[in-house]
Amino acid sequence: MTKAELKDFLDTKVLDYNHPRFLEDDPIQIPHLFTQKEDIEISGFLTATIAWGNRKSIINNATKLMGFMGNAPYDFVMAHTEDDLDKLSPFVHRTFNGIDLGYFVTSLQNIYKNHGGLETVFTEHQTKDSMQPAISRFKERFFELPHQSRTQKHVSDPNKGSAAKRINMFLRWMVRDNSTGVDFGLWKGISPAKLSCPLDVHSGNVARKLKLLKRKQNDAKALQELDKNLRKLDPTDPVKYDFALFGLGVFERF
Repeated sequence: MTKAELKDFLDTKVLDYNHPRFLEDDPIQIPHLFTQKEDIEISGFLTATIAWGNRKSIINNATKLMGFMGNAPYDFVMAHTEDDLDKLSPFVHRTFNGIDLGYFVTSLQNIYKNHGGLETVFTEHQTKDSMQPAISRFKERFFELPHQSRTQKHVSDPNKGSAAKRINMFLRWMVRDNSTGVDFGLWKGISPAKLSCPLDVHSGNVARKLKLLKRKQNDAKALQELDKNLRKLDPTDPVKYDFALFGLGVFERF
């Protein structure tokens, strides 16, 4: 396939999957339950945090998580008491449990009270052409309060070799425009050109078959390689191809 043919093929697949019906089976449906900016941000961040494993399980547990927060995540984060945190203890999704969730709520309150909110933290630490350094700086900020060491594994660090799939997915949700009704386009201070594909087993395998990726591991170096090649196809909105790669892998068994 020539570069032009590959671009045409993937652009067609983007149109197929960057569509409201994508919400039916995807965790992004959870933040779509809300209309207030901060509710969307917090529900999106928490949902992305537990977005590994079976998608049905992710959606079910993210729905339960919102229920634990009274379906008002921003109000819960900002006004919670110690008793409220205790009520989170039964929550579990794979290795993410009530201890981790309790710290996440506490840290989010700190982020919104003392650092201007999630958008501000990510926007302030972006670089000229990438959000990966901002993700690493975000992790430092997020864990500045006392916490159990076990909880740190639930926020990835590109500086330590991670592809940071879940945070890159969250950033896609917040930054890409909402013209198709899938992503939100809430954060105007970050250019979509800086976003990275949420690299996972599905998108990675498809990218290798299409010769967009040679590296075998789905790590930070692989993400840099994929970023470079996707930006050749669309330098202004490279992460739109997440829909094509993911759709080809999950729905078409490409």
